[in-house]
Amino acid sequence: MRLMVVIASTRSGRAGGPVGEWVAESARQTTAEVDVVDLAAFVLPMLAEPHHPRLKQYTSELTWEWSRRVEAADAVIFVLPEYNHSFSAPLKNAINHLHGEWAGKPVGLVSYGGLSGGTRAVTALQPVLVNLGMRVLAANVEIAWVAEHIVDEVFLPSERHERALVAQLAALAALVPAVDVA
Repeated sequence: MRLMVVIASTRSGRAGGPVGEWVAESARQTTAEVDVVDLAAFVLPMLAEPHHPRLKQYTSELTWEWSRRVEAADAVIFVLPEYNHSFSAPLKNAINHLHGEWAGKPVGLVSYGGLSGGTRAVTALQPVLVNLGMRVLAANVEIAWVAEHIVDEVFLPSERHERALVAQLAALAALVPAVDVA
């Protein structure tokens, strides 16, 4: 499985980097080939393409690169914070840059925040993903009080977080068609 892990926070001092690295490293412990896209480093301009993404008539090489990376992925995990009861603007922008590339892809959500663990961000994001034809997993990894789990910029998951991510990775792999290498 070619898995894309998208780190959706771009704030300095963010929890997304450590959480995203934990997700990517855990995925590497499986048979997954992992492509990490950190939206703090892979900066897409705010919807600068002149044509609707459904047409796939991109004018920017950066958009084409984004398109190729998403198309190459068999499955996606979005690592997302909850900001004001929703998900981040950079994530919405990254999703909106493309259209057909998302269709049919299984997607897992790893959210984090305070008390809610990002639940409201997940609730806001799910209709967007369904509208694009993504196959959203029912079970998410939700990390409450995320700051309490970060020490020296490393995310230290609880046993519950570990179990939830292992289950999510297995569920994603089960939705990816087997590749015939013969």
